[in-house]
Amino acid sequence: MAQAVIREPRMGASILRLFFHDCFVNGCDGSVLLDDTATFTGEKNALPNRNSARGFEVIDTIKASVETECSATVSCADILALASRDGVYLLGGPSWTVQLGRRDATTASLSAANSNLPGPGSSLSTLISMFAAKGLSAQEMTALSGAHTIGQTQCTNFRAHIYNDTNIDPSFADLRKQNCPASGGDSNLVPLDVLTPYRFDNNYYQNLVAQRGLLHSDQELFRGGSQDALVKQYGNDAALFASDFARAMVKMGSISPLTGTGGEIRLNYRKVNG
Repeated sequence: MAQAVIREPRMGASILRLFFHDCFVNGCDGSVLLDDTATFTGEKNALPNRNSARGFEVIDTIKASVETECSATVSCADILALASRDGVYLLGGPSWTVQLGRRDATTASLSAANSNLPGPGSSLSTLISMFAAKGLSAQEMTALSGAHTIGQTQCTNFRAHIYNDTNIDPSFADLRKQNCPASGGDSNLVPLDVLTPYRFDNNYYQNLVAQRGLLHSDQELFRGGSQDALVKQYGNDAALFASDFARAMVKMGSISPLTGTGGEIRLNYRKVNG
C-alpha cells in the first residue's frame, strides 16, 4: 500500500471505497472483487461501481505477494480490510486494529450492490436508514462519511447539487461548474475535499459547515438536521473525528463476515477456487 499510495495518492481513497462497497453488500466477504462468471453477474458492473470502482490491481499485487509467503491462508476479504486501514494511515489518518479471520465469498450479487449502497443524491433519512440496516448508528454514518475527506468523484455524481440545490455556497458551486458543465463531461473528476484532497483530516466537516459539500448526500449531514451538532464537533476536533472514524471502521469491518467453514480462501481474488 505504501508503494501504491506513493505512486498515486488517490489510491488510498480508492481502496477504502472498495472496502465500503464490499461490506455493504452481503458483508465483508471480498465479493466486490469477483469477476463475472457464467453462473453469476458480479458487483463490478453495478451502478455504484461501474466505471468508478478501482484499485483492483493493487489488491492483485498484494494477494500475489501474500500467496508466495503463505498460500491459501489469508483471505482477499482480510487483505482488503488491512489495505483500507493502511491507505487511511498513509494519508495522515488514524490507524486501528483490524479484526481478522474473514473468509471469501464464492458468489457476488449485482442486485444487492445496486440496492444496498447509498447514492450521491441520498437524503439524510435514507443515509441513516441504509446504515442502520447494516447495524451502524447515525453517528457512525456521519463519522464514516468523513472518508470523503480524500478521493475524487465524477461530475455526474454532483451535477444536480451544484446546479439545482440552494444549500450550497454560490462561489463553490461556480468553481465546480468549471469542471462540470450542465451537460457533457460526466466522467470529469474533481476532489471531494478541495482544500486537502490527499490528506486524511477533518476538513470535510468544515466544508459542510461552510456549505461546500460536493455531493448532495454530503451536504445532507449539515442542513438543519439531526447531525448538525456532530458535524460541527468533528469540524472543530480532529482527534475526536479520527477516533470515532477508527471505531466505526472496525464495526463496519465486522458486518456479516464469513467464518469457520463458510466461504473459502480464494487463491485469486478475481475468481472462485476450482
